[in-house]
Amino acid sequence: MTVPQVVLFDLDDTLFAHRAAVARGIEAHVASLGDPYRSLDTASVVALWHDLEEHHYHSYLAGRLDFEGQRQARARDFAARHGVTLDDDAASLWFATYFERYVESWELHDDALPCLDELAARIPNVRFGLITNGDLAFQTRKITTVGLDARVEHVIASGEVGVVKPDPQIFRHACAVFGVATEEAAYVGDRLHTDAVGAARAGLTGVWLNRAAVIPADDEAAEALAAGVHEIAGLAELPATLLAL
Repeated sequence: MTVPQVVLFDLDDTLFAHRAAVARGIEAHVASLGDPYRSLDTASVVALWHDLEEHHYHSYLAGRLDFEGQRQARARDFAARHGVTLDDDAASLWFATYFERYVESWELHDDALPCLDELAARIPNVRFGLITNGDLAFQTRKITTVGLDARVEHVIASGEVGVVKPDPQIFRHACAVFGVATEEAAYVGDRLHTDAVGAARAGLTGVWLNRAAVIPADDEAAEALAAGVHEIAGLAELPATLLAL
């Protein structure tokens, strides 16, 4: 291993504070809806919405739903939990209204820009990029809104490439776009298998950003160990981790 020339990041919940924005967005949206949407406490509302996002967004990544379809499905299922039936048009409107509240909450994690600054200061000519499972136009809107477009050279989105993480092709494609060998790149993400193990198996230095101090299952821990994954608790630890390579 060598100090990487290119450092690639996941977007959501790595640099971009997605879960926090989702929580604030759904709380504000439900508060505006009134009855019968007040049957659940705030924590249950947020947990249900996160579960629906996880389920239906992965249906989109697997090709079972298109991008708008997964949005409609999330809205329909949430409404149904409260005894409300939505057709496709109503579900799209419901989600669009929630989405306005979500966008109002967009921001980077506090440690994101300081990490990029320190990496740039300590690794001469280092280059930054993103690999994200999602729709390029949607993710680009986030990136531009929070100012990351000025900091990253390339954005690799699964919706454009046609494969999703942890498929090694998307990591190798990103390296090809940057014109570097896989061993000259590192990838940092908040999902152990999808991000860190996937990148490591593709030949990059895989780094797991474990902000929540999650203890992985034994098989996942063994998988990460075998792949040579590095674990950090926050992005402030990343420069020292990469320089130690």
